[in-house]
Amino acid sequence: MQNSDSPATKNEAAPRWRQIGLWSVKLLLAAAFIAAGSANLYGLPILVQNFEQIGLGQWFRYFTGTLELIGAAALLVPAVASLGALLLAAIMVGATLTHLFVLPGSPVPAIVLFALSVMIAWAHRDQIAVLASRILVDRD
Repeated sequence: MQNSDSPATKNEAAPRWRQIGLWSVKLLLAAAFIAAGSANLYGLPILVQNFEQIGLGQWFRYFTGTLELIGAAALLVPAVASLGALLLAAIMVGATLTHLFVLPGSPVPAIVLFALSVMIAWAHRDQIAVLASRILVDRD
């Protein structure tokens, strides 16, 4: 008798509850980054002040807002969800460092968003491996 967890009998698709949970996290994360990216592009006064304090200029606020919206949209497209999650995780590394060393305030929200982004990237690690192998094959 085979173990029900053996590769021969394991269902290729993730359990429905896992798919629902992953999509719930994707929707939550996308909503958070759509709100943040839109606020950056709109020019919310507190964000204008924050980016002024960072010292890179307001172009960086527009750049960050655009990347946040691109990452949020990518999360919702299954073929590129992994890339969106990696992009958002990278943005949150920068946000965390900025809150630790430049801006006042807690880095905890950025750390939570980073963790959720990494969780989505991890769930799509097979997709990342396929994309990476395509890039490496194309280079040769």
